[in-house]
Amino acid sequence: MSTMRITALAAGFVMASLDTTVMQVAGATIQDRLHASLSQLTWAVDGYVLTFAALLMLAGGLANRVGARRVYMWGMGIFAVASLASALAPGIEVLIAARLLQGAGAALFMPSSLALLVRAFPDARERTKVLGVWSAIVSSSLALGPTVGGVMVGAFGWPSIFLINLPVGIAGMLLTHRHIARSEGDARPLAAPGHAAVIILLAGISFALIEGPQLGWAAAPVIGAISAAALAAVLLIGHERRTDNQVMPWTLFRGARFAGANAVGFLFNAAFYGSLFMVGLYVQHARGATPLRAGLEILPLTIFIPFSNIIFARVSGRVATGPLLAVSFLVAGAASLALAALSPATPYWMLGIALGLTSVAGGIISPAMTAAMVNAAGTRHSNTAGSVLNANRQIGSLIGIAAIGAVLALTPDWTTGAALSFLLVGAAYIAGALIAWRLIHLPEHREATAAAAACV
Repeated sequence: MSTMRITALAAGFVMASLDTTVMQVAGATIQDRLHASLSQLTWAVDGYVLTFAALLMLAGGLANRVGARRVYMWGMGIFAVASLASALAPGIEVLIAARLLQGAGAALFMPSSLALLVRAFPDARERTKVLGVWSAIVSSSLALGPTVGGVMVGAFGWPSIFLINLPVGIAGMLLTHRHIARSEGDARPLAAPGHAAVIILLAGISFALIEGPQLGWAAAPVIGAISAAALAAVLLIGHERRTDNQVMPWTLFRGARFAGANAVGFLFNAAFYGSLFMVGLYVQHARGATPLRAGLEILPLTIFIPFSNIIFARVSGRVATGPLLAVSFLVAGAASLALAALSPATPYWMLGIALGLTSVAGGIISPAMTAAMVNAAGTRHSNTAGSVLNANRQIGSLIGIAAIGAVLALTPDWTTGAALSFLLVGAAYIAGALIAWRLIHLPEHREATAAAAACV
């Protein structure tokens, strides 16, 4: 097992995972220091997810065309440059632009890293061990993100959460160049028109959700964004029906289990990352937490994920995936709905227990739905299906953060906004439980891999 190869290919995922969570802790400080409105802060968080989600499938096709190692290093370089621009941003507008660029970089290196990992370890038994180590690194970076962010913002200021990406990115590129073999591409064409329609569709939805509460839902820019999204959806459907070079393998969605796995993936990411965005703002604005204390108070929402990944690996061979998913979604839903009664008098221990239960459930949900999707798609379509699920989950994160931002913008105070957000999040988890029970009720599941655990 080559430590250098594992480190090289985990570097990108570590940066992306840390950026997902540390930004939640730094959000309130950034909003204060850069004099940003809530909608601008939402753009700074969601802009990253927007380009990440919109370009993920395109980046996978580009890696196939020009070579995974080349695209991986492009993504790492872009991410590092964008991180420096984020740290040096003099205003919120520059930070938003840099975050959009960060998302583009992440979209390039994320799908390429897994492809390179599989190619770098051709022996199946060694690869299984490597995937376990790689997954542990990625899950740990996600779990510790809030604490790392709180420490860095408190000690060095908010730019430090972006500067930390520079040594990681540079080391990752150097190690990749030295230890990862060059991969050749092929001549398959990119589905550029379809991907362009996806980008316009997601951008339009994001703009409407983020700017609607501030500009008014009937404002011309909001109506224009909704119209552009609707037109893009129509053009996408028409294009996909006429071409053989599709953005997604739509025929796979005819299977109820595959469609169900993607539906619960969308709902899980929307609920989990929407609540992560909200809790970071709530504990600082409503409860007066410092960045360090906020990082510690958010920690229960992420810290149990790696341990739950291990639990899933041990019970997955004895418990059917559908019921396991349904129960986990119900636990997360019940915990979130319990916080819909949040008030200024609510003690932190109640919040911490509910967040901890959500973390335990989330660590089971993520690999379980990935395994259900792989089973539904079959081994012949597993790589494509994995790309579809990851893209769909990022779209869920995008919509979830934007929707929670809209709720917070429309409520009179942070506590009321948090309570309504937990109500919305709980409803999403309950919907996921129903879909899991009805559409992904598999009799047996014995094919979970360590890689599935890294998809949270």
